[in-house]
Amino acid sequence: MAMPLRDLWPRWRASLRRSPAAFQSLLAGLPEPALWLDGAARLRGGNAALRAALGPSLPLRTGTPITLIFAPESRAALQQWLAGGPEPPELRLAAPLGQPGLIVLPRRIALPQGEAVLLLTDAAPRKALAAQLAESDRLQALGGLAGGIAHDFNNLLSVVLGAAEEARRHLGENPDPALAAELEQVRQAAQRGAGLVRQLLAYARQQVLEPRLVPLNTAVSEMARMLRPLLGRAIALELELDSPGRLVRIDPSQLDRVLMNLAMNARQAMPEGGRLTLATSRALLLQPEPAMPEPIPAGRWTVLEVRDTGHGIPPEILPRIFEPFFTSRPQQGGTGMGLATVHGIVRQSGGYIAVESRPGQGTRIRILLPRTEAPAAGPPSPPAASLPTDRAQAEPAPAEAPMAAPAGGGPLLLVEDEAPLRRLAERTLRRAGWPVLAAEDAEAALALAAESPPALLVSDVMMLGAMDGPALARALRARNPRLPVLLVSGYAPSVVEEGLSDQGLRFLAKPYTAAELTAAVADLADVAGASCGTPQS
Repeated sequence: MAMPLRDLWPRWRASLRRSPAAFQSLLAGLPEPALWLDGAARLRGGNAALRAALGPSLPLRTGTPITLIFAPESRAALQQWLAGGPEPPELRLAAPLGQPGLIVLPRRIALPQGEAVLLLTDAAPRKALAAQLAESDRLQALGGLAGGIAHDFNNLLSVVLGAAEEARRHLGENPDPALAAELEQVRQAAQRGAGLVRQLLAYARQQVLEPRLVPLNTAVSEMARMLRPLLGRAIALELELDSPGRLVRIDPSQLDRVLMNLAMNARQAMPEGGRLTLATSRALLLQPEPAMPEPIPAGRWTVLEVRDTGHGIPPEILPRIFEPFFTSRPQQGGTGMGLATVHGIVRQSGGYIAVESRPGQGTRIRILLPRTEAPAAGPPSPPAASLPTDRAQAEPAPAEAPMAAPAGGGPLLLVEDEAPLRRLAERTLRRAGWPVLAAEDAEAALALAAESPPALLVSDVMMLGAMDGPALARALRARNPRLPVLLVSGYAPSVVEEGLSDQGLRFLAKPYTAAELTAAVADLADVAGASCGTPQS
C-alpha cells in the first residue's frame, strides 16, 4: 500500500540529511513524475517517470532551469508559484518531439535550505472522470425532462387513438375507402407517437418493469435465433458464452429490447457485411473503472458484450450517442432513441454500460449487470415476436375481444381525470359487457364505491387531488382485500418505485387501444375469479 505524502515528508528530509544519493533513490521509486529542485529552482534530479513523460529530446541534466522542463504557456504560473504565489491547478510539461506535452497536477513538498520536490500527477484520468460525471448528470437531467412530459403526452395520444377507433367503428362494415385511409393514418401516427414516448420513458428510467431471474446464456441464445435472419447473410453472428452460465435480475422483455437495438445498430454499421459477436462473461472490479458514458463502480458483475466489425464511431460523436434524438443517420429514418433507450433500460435495471469504438475498428459495448447467485424461478421468457428498434413500428390494432362481466359481481369502477379519455374507456367497457361507474378523481370514486361496491377497479395512477391511483386501490382493498385492480398511466413514478408485487394488481401503459383495455380487464377478472373460486360467465 502506498504511504501517504504526509508520512513521506519526514522520511525524505531525514534521507536528504543523511545522503543525497539515498534521497535520489527514494525519488526514483515513485510511480509518478517527480523532480528535485535546489534553492535557485534548478534541477538536482528526476525519476524515470519524468524522463518518460519528457521524451529523449529533453534530457534531465543537473542545473537545468526548472522553466525549461515545462511548456512556455505554463512557465509564468510556475514562476509565480515558486516565488510564493498561488498553486496552479495544472501545468503542461515540455512537449517531447513536438507532441503536446503532458498536462499534470502539481504538488510541492518543501525541503531544508529552500529546496523542494515537485510531484506531477497525470491530469488526464481525473479530467476524464470529471467529464464522465458531468455527462452522466446531463443525461439524468434530460431523462427527468422526458419523464415529466410523458404523462400529458400519453393522455393526449390515448384520446387521439381512441377517437380514431371510435370513428372507424361508426363507419360500419363498408366504409368510404378514402375516409378509412385517413383514419388509419391518424391511428398509425398516434401509435408511432406512443412508441416514441415509450422510448423516452425507457431513457428516463421510468418504465414499469417486471424483473425476475433470467439465465443470461439462455436468453442470449434464444435472441440469437431471432437475430440471424434479421441480420442477413452478409453478417455472421457468433456466440461466446461463459461457462457456467450466470443469472441476472432483469425484465426479460427489456433484455430482448436491449439486444435487438444493439444488433440493429451493429447491422447499420456493417453495410458491406462483417461479424457480430454476442458474449457473456463476469467481472470483478476492485475499484471504479473509467468508462463512457459514466464510470462503473467496484463490484461483482455479470457482463453481456456486443461487438461488431463495422466502421466504428467517430470520436467527436462518441460522447453523444446516448443523447435522446441524436442520430448520425437521419436520412435512413433514425430517431436517435435506440441507444438512449438501451442506456435507460440498463440503468433502471441496476446495471451500467460501457462503449469503446474507433473508426475502422468496430465497436464494443459492454453491459454490466449486478451478479446474483440465487436459483432461477422457472424457465426464461421467450423473446418477443416483434420488438421496436430505433424506429417506432406501428401495427394494426387487433379486434376487440368479447368479454362478459363476472357473474354475481358488482360494477366496474373507472377512475380517469382526463374527461375525453374517461368517456372513451367507459364506452369501450360497456360494449364489453361491464356495468361501469365512472369518476374523475379518487374522492368521487370512494363515494361511488360506498354506494355500490365495485367488482373491479380501473384507475389512472396520477390524478388531481390528494389521492393517486395506488392510494385509492389501498383504500378500496381495505374494504375488499380481493378487489382486482388495473392501474393505467402514461407515466407512473410511484409504480416504478414501489413495483407491482400485490396479487390481483396489474398495470396497463397508456396509450392503449380498446382491445388492449378489454383484454387487460378480462384477464384480471379471470384471474380474480379463479383465485376466489367464482365461476365466470
